[in-house]
Amino acid sequence: MMRVFKSSRLRVCAGVLTLAAWLTGCGGAGTHTAEAMQQVKELQYKEALAEFQTASDAGENERLIRRGQGIAYMGMADYENAIASFEAALQESNGFVQSVDYDLNYYLAAAYAKSGQLAEAEQIYDAILAMKSDEEAYFLRGNIRLERNHFEGAKEDFDKVISMDGSNYSRLIEIYQALDKCGYKEVGRQYLHDCLEQNSSRMSNFDSGRMYYYLGEFSQACMILEKAKEKGNADSYLYLGKAYEATGDYNYASSVYNSWLAKDAGSAEIYNQLGLCEMHKGNYQAALDAFQSGMKIEQNPVMQALSFNEIVAYEYLGDYAKALALVENYLKNYPDDETAGRERDFLKTR
Repeated sequence: MMRVFKSSRLRVCAGVLTLAAWLTGCGGAGTHTAEAMQQVKELQYKEALAEFQTASDAGENERLIRRGQGIAYMGMADYENAIASFEAALQESNGFVQSVDYDLNYYLAAAYAKSGQLAEAEQIYDAILAMKSDEEAYFLRGNIRLERNHFEGAKEDFDKVISMDGSNYSRLIEIYQALDKCGYKEVGRQYLHDCLEQNSSRMSNFDSGRMYYYLGEFSQACMILEKAKEKGNADSYLYLGKAYEATGDYNYASSVYNSWLAKDAGSAEIYNQLGLCEMHKGNYQAALDAFQSGMKIEQNPVMQALSFNEIVAYEYLGDYAKALALVENYLKNYPDDETAGRERDFLKTR
């Protein structure tokens, strides 16, 4: 029996949170701490924890060690130990608020949120905002408030974010996506409409094109993004292809992605989207080739999405043994991915 392809099982770039994106550097790290942080970036969490212990034994900066341990524990989905590590790092404060204190509080809030302790996460953002007016903290607190069903408070935070930088169109789109995810799509659409009305004369074709894309006006998005493509970068091609995919024209969309890759083969996001497009067309081997080409790009921001999509491609090719082996390894790197856990359970029945 022919299996029905379900695009919802695959991963797009947006919304895929990788730990590597959080690994902002802190000065003053010793040799062993630096080595451990590199292992964290490579998703070698157990090895990193052992190296952090070596760093502690060697008398390196205990605060940075605790911070690194917390990040490693988060990668392992061990949020309680992550929280304990970040709190221990904060206890090492000399009494003067430094940039690392804000950094640690952001990590601590993320750990609380990932563990389901949303009230505690919100309190951390409250504390940050009591010290300074920070756009990122308002945005993240707005997300937490949405998850806590505190819509009015979330909207206040999002309004504050927009008032602080109304030309940050990427952030505005993130606000729309957060609202859409939590059932407030029309509110998010209103933000996008207002932005277009107020800023259309000074927006680039790329920015206005992707606004129309998220508004669901795909023909308009295609027309504008075609203009953006003429002088645009990989993102212009990415959104143009996605807009054509939304109209159902997967053949033209794949040609858009391939035309960029012919000029610059260094975009993992384009490879991922090309793979998704080929999956829609039923070209599973071509999709697999695209995902694996993207995975060859080092330190790319969508490695988790590419890795998961590789598994799904093997499944649709009927190579269940390979898919199962890959998903087992994937879950070592991303242990809190519930979708991958269900995928493993399914593959075990094949």
